[in-house]
Amino acid sequence: MNTKIQVIDKEQVKLEDMKEAAQILKNGGLVAFPTETVYGLGGDGLREDAAKKIYQAKGRPSDNPLIIHIADMDMLGKLVTEIPEKAKLLADKFWPGPLTMIFQKSEKVPLGTTGGLNTVAIRMPNHPIALALIRESNIAIAAPSANTSGRPSPTLAKHVMEDMDGKIEMIIDGGAVGIGIESTIVDMTSEIPVILRPGYITKAMLEEVVGKVEIDKAILSKNIDKNFKPKAPGMKYKHYAPKGDLTIYEGDIEKVVDAINRIAGEKEKEGVKVGIIATEETKDRYKAGNVVVVGSRKNEAEIAQGLYRVLRDFDDMQVEYIYSEGFTSGQLGNAIMNRLLKAAGYQVITV
Repeated sequence: MNTKIQVIDKEQVKLEDMKEAAQILKNGGLVAFPTETVYGLGGDGLREDAAKKIYQAKGRPSDNPLIIHIADMDMLGKLVTEIPEKAKLLADKFWPGPLTMIFQKSEKVPLGTTGGLNTVAIRMPNHPIALALIRESNIAIAAPSANTSGRPSPTLAKHVMEDMDGKIEMIIDGGAVGIGIESTIVDMTSEIPVILRPGYITKAMLEEVVGKVEIDKAILSKNIDKNFKPKAPGMKYKHYAPKGDLTIYEGDIEKVVDAINRIAGEKEKEGVKVGIIATEETKDRYKAGNVVVVGSRKNEAEIAQGLYRVLRDFDDMQVEYIYSEGFTSGQLGNAIMNRLLKAAGYQVITV
C-alpha cells in the first residue's frame, strides 16, 4: 500500500481540504491526523472492519479499547445510552479539549471498537484539522495514537511515517501537536467519576467542576492481572517504550544526577551507548552519555510536549540504555510520570 502524505496548514483549514481523507474513511480505510494531544490513527468507529484494520496496523491487542472522536454533542447522543449530568458539566467546560469520557455505549457502537466492552470512550478534539475531518466525513472516528503498539506516541507526521508507512492510506501532516501526551480519561459510568488515565486535564481541574473525583489504582501500578480487561487505553499494556532499556531515577535531584552520572559512566566504559533525559536545570551537570533536554521544570507543559519526541530521538541515536530523572511534582507530574513508568516497564530506582 502506498501511503499518501497531505500537508495542511492548521491555521487555514477548509472542509474541501478533507474531501480525499473523508472518502478514505467512508470506504473503510485509515487516515492518520493531528489532534492537540498526539497524532491519531483514524477509522470509522461504527464499522467492525475499520476497527480491525486499526488493530492490525498498530499491532494492538484487541481488548485495548479505541477512543471515538466526535465534533459535536449531537454525535455523542447517538453513541451512548445516556449522558450523566456530571458528564454534561465536564463537556461544557473541557470540550473540545484533551478530555476523554467513558459512557455506556449504544447499539450503534460495535464491540470491535470497544474491546468487547459495553462502554465506549469518547472525546471531542480541540484541533481544526481533526474537527474538519470529522465534519466533512460525518463519521465518528475511532482513533488511537498513530504508532506501532507499545512505541512512543507520534507528535510529528514523520513519527507516523516511521511506524505506519505502507500500512495506511493517508497521513495528514498538520505540523507539531500542542500538548504532546494523550488525553485524560475519566469513567463517567459511576456516581463518582474515576480517572483511568492522567493527562493535561488534572484531578483538581475536574473537581472544580463536578466535586469528588477518584483515581483508579491501576494508573501507577505495575501489578496488573493478565486477565484484567482495560476500560481505557494505556491501563494494561506496556506503552510509549523506546528501543533502548529505560530506567527512571527518583529522589533528591542532587542524588539523582550523581546516580545517573555514575551508571552512565560505567556503561560508557563498557562500550555501551547511553542516553540521558535531562532538564534545562540539570543538562550541564551530566558528564557522560547523550544528553537530551526534555524541557524546564518551570514549564511542565514543555516537558509533556517533548517527552515522546525525546524517546524517539534516542531510537534514532540507537542508544542501548536510557536514564531519566523522575517527574512527580506539579499539576502535570502524574501524567508525565504515568507515561514514563509505562515506557520504562516500571523500572524505577529511588536514591
